[in-house]
Amino acid sequence: MTTFDTLLERNKDFAAQQSATGGLMPSLSESLPAVRALIIGCADMRVDPAHVLGLKPGEAVVIRNIGGRVTPDTLYEMGLLGRIGQVAESIPGGGGEFHLIVLHHTDCGITRLAGNPDMLTRYFKISVEELPAQAILDPRVAVAADVAVFKATPALPAEWLVSGLVYDVATGLIDVVVPPAPLCPTE
Repeated sequence: MTTFDTLLERNKDFAAQQSATGGLMPSLSESLPAVRALIIGCADMRVDPAHVLGLKPGEAVVIRNIGGRVTPDTLYEMGLLGRIGQVAESIPGGGGEFHLIVLHHTDCGITRLAGNPDMLTRYFKISVEELPAQAILDPRVAVAADVAVFKATPALPAEWLVSGLVYDVATGLIDVVVPPAPLCPTE
């Protein structure tokens, strides 16, 4: 049996289990994430936010990319998701807490790109001079930098909460680097 065949068999088991427990997904217009969070995480297969944070299907929106970084493309994807929410009439943030979570991790593969500034500058859409601010080698500094990007994005609702976490792949524990706070604190 191939990997592809194995995945298809697993899907049949998943669908049967969902059907048996009544856990099939609601329509898009009925589906605001139960945990009311959007998590930006790394594509690394060891760091699936659903497993690391104990999420069930439909509990949160998750965007995964290299390093779990907040890039211009990440912000664009969030804009697209916001538009989908408007069209489906299920916009997060209205009436209750909504949380942006930046989730980086130790031993991240993005650190192996530190010697390839051309690749990284393209990824972040920045100049070589701006690259050190991305803190490629230090996930704690990098997560704080990404939270700062969110805080500097005026298109995001000021009342949304934002935080930065680092998952330790050796211990399985999360370190809160940036505690939850409103994107734009009221004075």
